[in-house]
Amino acid sequence: MPAISPLTGDPIKRADAERLAGVLKAFADPARLRLLSLIQSAPEGEASVSDLTGALNLSQPTVSHHLRILTEAGLLERDKRGVWAYYRLVPAAIAQIADLLTPPRKRATKKAR
Repeated sequence: MPAISPLTGDPIKRADAERLAGVLKAFADPARLRLLSLIQSAPEGEASVSDLTGALNLSQPTVSHHLRILTEAGLLERDKRGVWAYYRLVPAAIAQIADLLTPPRKRATKKAR
């Protein structure tokens, strides 16, 4: 993730913009947004592919593809247990994206509350 927000008024470096765009691209899919929501709301805060396929009405390879993209973007962690892989959100990554997309004045207001 870039250290500087594109909303601070300072120019963002090309490499930082490309990294942020890659993460935002991972977000920009309805199935992936639903996956993040389903995983976050799971009882233990984690889910396997088999837990998620029925809820999305997508095939196992499609769900695995979306989970791989979210994991590569740093939004999910993958924990392999035997033959199963379990996924959970990386809260710091989600918070960092929210912070990068919050204009500096709004950030100051949020922190003051």
